[in-house]
Amino acid sequence: MTRTLKTIFAITLLNLCVSMPALSKSAAEERAESDQMVQESLADFKKENGELASKINGAVGYAVFSNAGINLFVISAGGGHGVAIDNISGKRTYMNMGEAGVGFGAGVKDFRALMVFKTRESYDKFVESGWLFGAQADASAKAGDKGGSAESEGAVGDVEIYQMTEAGLSLEATVKGTKFWKDKDLN
Repeated sequence: MTRTLKTIFAITLLNLCVSMPALSKSAAEERAESDQMVQESLADFKKENGELASKINGAVGYAVFSNAGINLFVISAGGGHGVAIDNISGKRTYMNMGEAGVGFGAGVKDFRALMVFKTRESYDKFVESGWLFGAQADASAKAGDKGGSAESEGAVGDVEIYQMTEAGLSLEATVKGTKFWKDKDLN
């Protein structure tokens, strides 16, 4: 019973921290920080995979998210923020994300996700409804430039998904549902 209460408390605390609005930042400052995260993350992804630049340029659009996640025994949760970019119109849609899942594992990690949308339908559906379900297995132990990680890359329909760990320690195998939604304060 105590373990269950600790798990519920940790997940609730994580979700509160991720979903709380920044009290001292303006919307313009938050957009600028998100845009900077996108540029830095894209540079890191392209450094790791040279083919991504042409995939992104040839796509209808793409999205980059920064996410922090926690996995405690059989429950996982996480949340973050990001930007979806329409390559045709240039429009940026600022978004939030939250995820929950079940599986086995333990750990906490900070990671970046890149989604490349091959069709207009897949991009529009993502921006408007934002659900994504999937299975994930990974192991990571990383702090700064030290350590290593093994993340999954995959495709869901007309969307290619890439993930890169920034920092953390985790070993997990989970089935997750992730909800993405427009940030009403930044759009």
